[in-house]
Amino acid sequence: MSEHASTVVDEHAAPGPEHGHVTNTGVSNEKMAMWAFLGSECLLFGALISTYFLYRGRSVVPPYPKDIYNIPYTSVSSFVLLMSSLTMVLALAAIQRGDHRRFRLWILATALLGSSFIAGQVYEFTSFIREGLTIKTNLFGSSFFVLTGFHGVHVTLGIVMLLSLWSLSIRGKLPQEKSEVVEIAGLYWHFVDVVWIILFTVVYLIPSPTHGYVH
Repeated sequence: MSEHASTVVDEHAAPGPEHGHVTNTGVSNEKMAMWAFLGSECLLFGALISTYFLYRGRSVVPPYPKDIYNIPYTSVSSFVLLMSSLTMVLALAAIQRGDHRRFRLWILATALLGSSFIAGQVYEFTSFIREGLTIKTNLFGSSFFVLTGFHGVHVTLGIVMLLSLWSLSIRGKLPQEKSEVVEIAGLYWHFVDVVWIILFTVVYLIPSPTHGYVH
């Protein structure tokens, strides 16, 4: 085979398995699937947030948001979760350059920051319950626990995903060529962080109307 023919064959050869199957958009099927999944998640959280807005200020029995919210505490917890997006970026950059030691360090740090957020949310839920707010107490309690609880479940699933990547790396089963797996996990993790920014603003920072409250 001539050198020119060899060049033509090489140019038209299928991409290696480490690059995955590329779609017409130039994005792998796996990444496209994650984007499609995140699109459906946007619809889910959009519905939950809309429901929360519909029921804001309509509770007729206490406690009300102003009675139980601890904004400084939740702000610190939110900052912890947002910092995990930075460590996720550092983890992806590390594995893309083949630095597995730093990858394991940053991916574990991301999981620990996420776990700290979940621990803070569990503490907050527990304190609310002690003050008399449960999912059955009033409309505020129902919409609050469903909305923030669903987000907590998503963060927990993300933590499991991150720890799985850390475990694969420890066992030498996550080479540099498979860095897209980390990138896809990063898309999910950044998504739950962005969702929390929205939830924190909507639930904690925007004052609830008081027209429906009966004191």
